[in-house]
Amino acid sequence: MKRIATILVVLAMAMMMSTAAFADGAAIYKKCQGCHGANGEGKMGPKIAGTDAAKVTDVLTNGGQEKAPHKEAFKGLSADDIAAVAAYVAGL
Repeated sequence: MKRIATILVVLAMAMMMSTAAFADGAAIYKKCQGCHGANGEGKMGPKIAGTDAAKVTDVLTNGGQEKAPHKEAFKGLSADDIAAVAAYVAGL
């Protein structure tokens, strides 16, 4: 019985942390809305809704895109911030 209770507590904590990361990703994504749209539908920047989190992470970390601000790594975001916004974009 103790083992089940421990597993449930661990699962609950993991869910809270992933929800917090998703919420942080939404807050960070507000910086992206001007170009990519509120729902990632694209505006002057391309549609990114549903883009694989690994691709978002790569672009934010390494740049390599044709247009600014993604020609180079995006400055001002920590690795945790990038992971959170990448997960958020993937879920749009």
